[in-house]
Amino acid sequence: MSDVDLVVAPCSHKAAKYAVEKWHYSGVMPAGKVVKFGVWENGQFVGAVLFSRGASDAIGKPYNLTQTQIAELTRVALSAHQEPVSRIVSVAVRELQKQSSNLRLLVSYADPAENHHGGIYQAMNWLYVGQTDADFAVIDKTGKRWHSRMVSTTGYKKSFGVVKKVIKPSDGQKVLIPGKHKYLYPLDKAMRRQIKPLAKPYPKRADVGEIESRLSTTE
Repeated sequence: MSDVDLVVAPCSHKAAKYAVEKWHYSGVMPAGKVVKFGVWENGQFVGAVLFSRGASDAIGKPYNLTQTQIAELTRVALSAHQEPVSRIVSVAVRELQKQSSNLRLLVSYADPAENHHGGIYQAMNWLYVGQTDADFAVIDKTGKRWHSRMVSTTGYKKSFGVVKKVIKPSDGQKVLIPGKHKYLYPLDKAMRRQIKPLAKPYPKRADVGEIESRLSTTE
């Protein structure tokens, strides 16, 4: 039995933004509607776990789910902490279910370009369903990496109904990035039965040399 007093509860946008910018490798809050849970250990704020509708408005289509029946685990932003990440995220999932009882499925991604293979999800018994297609990003002059979703030849792009200013391909260096590992977590027995045939063997963590070989600069 852990002697750590773990609390996972709704937190403010300000607290979540602080955690993401300070402790998550992306340093950027996800777009769209976000459900934010703060994490406290023995009364000290140690981070946040965020869920959202994801980057695509068709996230539930492959599973015959509506936009309100599926959510993406988009950020796990933690400072030094004592409890296993898998336990923290498990508690966050239970809290999410309490306030969103219509949810049936969670999806999340592990980025091999960041040497992530999904160990957290494996520890929680999420189902692995393979890698997404390879993609590209643009690295601007400050070193910030812009995903292809935030790149446009016009310099503007519509996201969740809002037109945003984005980077142009000519404003930085284009790099190829490997597809992300995709994991699913069913929230009811019927959904588990539906997606179980999609499950594949868990991937292992790649070594640094393998990751570097996947990241190639395009002309």
